[in-house]
Amino acid sequence: MSQMINAQRRHIRYGKLPHFFCPGCGDGQVLNFFLRAIDELGMNLEDMVAIGGVGCTARIPVYLNTDTLHGVHGRTLPWAMGIKLHKPEIPVVIFAGDGDAASIGGNHLIHAARRNLDVTMIVVNNLNFAMTGGQVAPTTPAKFVTMTTPYGSGEPPFDICEVALAAGATHVSRSTTSRGPQTIKAIKKGLQHRGFSLVEIISQCPTHFGRYALGSGKPEVNIEFIDDNSVTIAEAKNMTKDELRGKFVIGEFIDEQKPVFAGSSVYEVEE
Repeated sequence: MSQMINAQRRHIRYGKLPHFFCPGCGDGQVLNFFLRAIDELGMNLEDMVAIGGVGCTARIPVYLNTDTLHGVHGRTLPWAMGIKLHKPEIPVVIFAGDGDAASIGGNHLIHAARRNLDVTMIVVNNLNFAMTGGQVAPTTPAKFVTMTTPYGSGEPPFDICEVALAAGATHVSRSTTSRGPQTIKAIKKGLQHRGFSLVEIISQCPTHFGRYALGSGKPEVNIEFIDDNSVTIAEAKNMTKDELRGKFVIGEFIDEQKPVFAGSSVYEVEE
């Protein structure tokens, strides 16, 4: 165990600690899961690029001992495309929140998936705009209270995995922060996939979503809510549309190989 922890620690940029995540936030877990995945795959962070936009999840690359980009909200995928077109051999991983990926960045998500850009996008979905105070987000469940929807959200939520699938993503999966081994496995598969890979992780936000939507800032209450509303793909096949409303379907939705985008409408064909 100590050897594994020491191996992971070499990937941390200690000069940026202590981290900025709230107590009980799932982003710290995702950072740990990612380090575990990198270590188990034997990958070297120094040979990668990690990208974050704006938001809580977008801070994860700050703590990684690798080349990083951290800047404009929702524009992570255009940066990733520029890197891949210049140096296609470099692995690129993007850390985005649900607001960063599905709101201002939604258009880029659709087209990166459509083109099959060879990147891994880890979307930590905490069901609200957390860093800016807990506003309603594209993934906030209908009728749930947030800072900007005191009477409950009247909007139907996005299903990020379904959006990515419809747009043409070649690897899509969803897990939760309470499913550590499953989430590490999902990240590993996403990193190994050649093409556009989206790994969504449903995460607790006790500071805002928990306080407004669930009436509790306790992380365990938030995690119980996620677990109580999560079903596997196998279970979902036997449920009606009404029974699935408000549920998080967990598992791997697609994993296939197609030519990847290489720029100027030219695609690399697998040999």
